[in-house]
Amino acid sequence: MNKMWAVLKREYLQAVRKKMFIVMTFLMPVLMVALFFIPSLLMVRGLGTKNVVVLDGTGELREAFLRGNASAAKKSGLSGGSQLPNLISVSYIDRRGDMALPLTAKPYLERMTQGDKRQKVDGVLLIPGEALVNPAAVLTFYSRSATDFLTQEKLTSMANRGLQRLRLAERGLSSDDVSRIMTSVKVDAVQLSKTGQKKKGGAESFMVGFMLTALLLIPSFVYGLEIMRGIIQEKTDRVVEILVSSMSSSQLLIGKIFGVALVGLTQIGVWLLLAGGAATFAAATASFAGFDVLQFLHPSFFVYFVVFFVLAYLTYVCAYAIGGAACNSEREAQQLIMPITMFMMLPWFLMAAIITNPDSTLTVAFSLSPVFGPLTMFVRTLVGDPPMTHVLLSIAISLVTVSVLLWITTKIFRVGILSYGKRPTIPELWRWIKVA
Repeated sequence: MNKMWAVLKREYLQAVRKKMFIVMTFLMPVLMVALFFIPSLLMVRGLGTKNVVVLDGTGELREAFLRGNASAAKKSGLSGGSQLPNLISVSYIDRRGDMALPLTAKPYLERMTQGDKRQKVDGVLLIPGEALVNPAAVLTFYSRSATDFLTQEKLTSMANRGLQRLRLAERGLSSDDVSRIMTSVKVDAVQLSKTGQKKKGGAESFMVGFMLTALLLIPSFVYGLEIMRGIIQEKTDRVVEILVSSMSSSQLLIGKIFGVALVGLTQIGVWLLLAGGAATFAAATASFAGFDVLQFLHPSFFVYFVVFFVLAYLTYVCAYAIGGAACNSEREAQQLIMPITMFMMLPWFLMAAIITNPDSTLTVAFSLSPVFGPLTMFVRTLVGDPPMTHVLLSIAISLVTVSVLLWITTKIFRVGILSYGKRPTIPELWRWIKVA
């Protein structure tokens, strides 16, 4: 036990004394937030203004497109002549009675293929003259991109709402009545737990779930890589031969794993303290806007985060320890564990479905299964209200999984740390487990 404690202490102190550890401990939360928000911001900024020509065969939809542009600017907090980077700039052309709209649109379609930025056209929408009286009429949208569905959806929505207003007006309704009928009602998403507690849901819960899950997952893989690199380096330098002469291989492995686990817990603890301080400050300011930040950071969240981080870390690190013990270079180890890593990350690839359906059969099955349990159950506790029996069963299954994986890892580690030459095959690894 003393020797294992010595290895644990060395691994821990060696990591936390590095300047990079201190810097990344405080910088990682900022980078995580930037990772989620900066790409979206850059995407919006990079879209630019869409210049679209609308050829209206009905001659009645000018007001609909002008109202649509004004509504988009108003929702974005813009006024006057300001435009959003992704605002659609509509050039409306009244072609009332035109029975040959495709022929009329030909000059505008040619401008779409030209490189003249002063007369650039990104899309052309054709509204046939029969659209007002024929429900089977079809609008035609030309675009330079086959995936420009956002612009298409916005334009067709504006056109259809305008047509609906005109059809209602023809039935004798006044302009005020039409406006009241066409006004959309705001939806306030509320999560109701089994205990009757109400929490605000919607997009905020989705984003918070993604961010906190990434904050749990990424350190587990980062420290797993550290374990793998450390074992390979000690094998290369032949240091491991000296170490196993004074202690058992299981003491060396467990000391390494739990030493790095304490490093991760130290970092996670700092993050949780920062999150608690930020939540306290944000709760005071956001309460004036009617937004409760503390609903996402309930006291039980901190407990679940630590528990499932440890379980996820111990689950993932075993694979990396096997890679380090069985291989002689980092490249060989990465090739060996890549399929295993992809399999273990399956819940992350399905995260959107898990967050939006925390009580579905798939999500419940993942949360109660080995390997996938820690990550999936943490998400369920964050965005849903799983039964406590499910939480405890998931923890128990994860503990059994970790115990089995540690047993397998120590078997492979005992033989692999003193094995050199070619990378072992799967049958050879199985023989190592049986003979160690």
